[in-house]
Amino acid sequence: MTAYLSVDVGTSAVKAALVDAEQAVLAVAEAPLAISRPHPLWSEQDPDDWWAAVSQALDDIARQRPGDMARVAGVGLSGQMHGAVLLGADDRPLRPAMLWNDGRAEQVARRLGLEHPELASVVGVAPMPGFTGPKIPWLARREPHVLERLRTVLLPKDYVRLKLTGERITDMSDAAGTWWLDQRRRRWSPEAAAATGLPASALPALVEGSAPAGALRADCARRWGLPAGVVVAGGGGDAAAGAVGIGAIGDGDAFLSLGTSGQLFVAGSRYRPAPEAAVHAFCHALPGRWFQMGAMLNGASCLAFASALLGVGIDALLAAAEAEPPGAGGLVFLPYLAGERTPHNDPHARGVLFGLTPSTSPGAVARAVLEGVAYSFADAQAALAGSGTRISQAGVIGGGARSRLWVRILASVLDVPLARFAGGERGPAFGAARLARLAATGEAPGEVCAAPQPIDVTEPDPEWRERYRGETQRFRALYRALRPHFQQAPEGA
Repeated sequence: MTAYLSVDVGTSAVKAALVDAEQAVLAVAEAPLAISRPHPLWSEQDPDDWWAAVSQALDDIARQRPGDMARVAGVGLSGQMHGAVLLGADDRPLRPAMLWNDGRAEQVARRLGLEHPELASVVGVAPMPGFTGPKIPWLARREPHVLERLRTVLLPKDYVRLKLTGERITDMSDAAGTWWLDQRRRRWSPEAAAATGLPASALPALVEGSAPAGALRADCARRWGLPAGVVVAGGGGDAAAGAVGIGAIGDGDAFLSLGTSGQLFVAGSRYRPAPEAAVHAFCHALPGRWFQMGAMLNGASCLAFASALLGVGIDALLAAAEAEPPGAGGLVFLPYLAGERTPHNDPHARGVLFGLTPSTSPGAVARAVLEGVAYSFADAQAALAGSGTRISQAGVIGGGARSRLWVRILASVLDVPLARFAGGERGPAFGAARLARLAATGEAPGEVCAAPQPIDVTEPDPEWRERYRGETQRFRALYRALRPHFQQAPEGA
């Protein structure tokens, strides 16, 4: 039976999946990644670490299912968005990649917004420091020797494509997060590239996510036992690929993602920019489709942070949080460990645990963390509503979706039923496998990208919902009170 292979280049790990023609997952593999933070606001990874992790994950899949690897008809890619992979004439990285949660280009982004306000509605959102585009003027000022040698800028998953195929190509949904794409016309914006000082020649070719975008190199095929020249699909940024994976491709289809970061995503057939609300309006990974998204820089990573800080395993923390009442005994957690995007566009925002007493328990801290992330999703929901987009139900994917408690909290805070899916933590990788199939077969997206059957649907808890309305307002008031102090805090604080 034909199979499809996918690779998802995440922030904390590379995930690979092998999926058959019936869309059953035959094998999965994962290889961890680390982030380097050499200075305040910086966040970097070595692109060659991604390739090493991809190689490790695919070696694992090849050991598990050699016969199925020989029947692979297409390879799909997804990955973290916004990263700047800067390559020289030899296609080697000139420096570590600057990631989506890198905030060093804040002043550049602010200046771009002031000098080019007309571009926000073209590229889908106001300039923010984590996007690829604002990083270029920062480099021009701080590392001009890098720009002098720059020949190509790629996104993280597309560096993996380069290693797999030798092609410099990206797809519309990942290009959407660069601040260089004309979202309505689905082509590069010369004006946006010029505003950031990037030569148009440094931009990769563009394809739709479901289109062919290179053929697998012979040495890669031999290493993993894949057919020679198998097609590699355009793929998608992690948000769009996750949407494809759970069938969020039609008007109003919505989901939230609880990965390292968080997203609240609504698909549509029209381009509807709302930059004034910090809502991202981007091309989907399928032709003729777009999406609106609230993007939060802090998701399930907050729970991992709390686990490390307290020295308590995540499963034990979740069990302790289960025993705590809504409101966490008065604790409020601002989850802005890496700054925040929607709705604040504030790279200086920081995590805060407010309301500690001598009797505060690890369970109360864990509960506050789960609730704080949920309140940040409520802020994103309000931003989308302000742009005219309301959500009546949604799916939930990402590693955080494994916690039924967290899903119940989110459903109650958002007052929206939430559906979980089998394998939902692998949403982008599964979506990339679907894009691989579309590129290989030419099937219509609607025939392949149906929503899977949910394993459960969590309704809002009426008592929790009422309590959380007041708690959400406390959360917002605390951020407003502290924002001036975030701006004044010394770097590294």
